[in-house]
Amino acid sequence: MVRVFNVPLLVFVVTLLVLWGCARLGMAVADWRGAQRGEHEDYNLVLAGTLTLLGLIIGFTFSMAISRYDLRKGYEEAEANALGTAYLRIELLPAAETAQLRGLLGDYLKQRILFYTTDDAELLRQVNAQATALQGQMWSTVRASALAQPNPLSALVVSAMNDVFNAQGYTQAAWANRIPREAWALMLLIAMLGNLLIGYLASHLRKHAMFLLVMPLVLAISFFLIADIDSPRGGYIHVAPHNLLSLTKQLTHP
Repeated sequence: MVRVFNVPLLVFVVTLLVLWGCARLGMAVADWRGAQRGEHEDYNLVLAGTLTLLGLIIGFTFSMAISRYDLRKGYEEAEANALGTAYLRIELLPAAETAQLRGLLGDYLKQRILFYTTDDAELLRQVNAQATALQGQMWSTVRASALAQPNPLSALVVSAMNDVFNAQGYTQAAWANRIPREAWALMLLIAMLGNLLIGYLASHLRKHAMFLLVMPLVLAISFFLIADIDSPRGGYIHVAPHNLLSLTKQLTHP
C-alpha cells in the first residue's frame, strides 16, 4: 500500500478538508446547542493551550523532517567521497584487477545515481538488486587480490571498498528513516480538536465560511511542507546527487 505521506499534495488536500470540516462541525454543534455570545469564554483558555501545544508539535516535527533531510544529503556526499577514494586506491592493485574494478565502480556509480533520481518503485527494486550484485563482484575481485598478495597496499583497497559498501548501507537506512505515523496521528488529532473549538467559539460571530478556512489552510500548508521534506521521492524537495554527478564527470574527464 502506498504511504499517504509519500504524496505531500494529497496530505495538503486531505488535511485541509478534514480540518475545515471540523471547524464547520464545531459551528454546527454550537448552533444546535443554541450557544450565546460570552457563554464559552472559558473555552478560550482551552483553545489557546491547544493551539500552543499544536504549534510546538508542528515545530518539533518540522525539525525532525529537516534533520532527516540533512542526514540524507550528508550520506550522498559520503557516498561520493567513498567512491572517489576507492577509485583512486584500486590503482594499487595489479593492472588487470584495476581495469576490472574501474568498470564495476563506474557501473555501480550509475546505479547509485539512479537510486537518487528515480521515483519508479519497480525500477528502484532493479537498481538496488543491481547495486547488490555489483558489490558482490567488486568484493570478490578485491578479496581474491588481497588473498593473493596480502600487504598494506591491498589492505588500503579493502578498507576503501568497505567504506563504499557502508556508505550505501547508511544511505538506505537514512532514506527509510521517516517521521513516525504516531507523530502524524497526534499532530492531526490536536489540529482537529483545535479547529473544532475554533468553529464552536466562532459561531456567535456569524462570520462567512472563509473565516473558518484560515486556520485549516495554514495548518494544511504546514503539514504539506513537513510531508514534502520528509518524503525522499515524493513532492518537490529532493536530495539531488550533485556530488555523485560531479564524481562521474571527474572519472570521465580526469
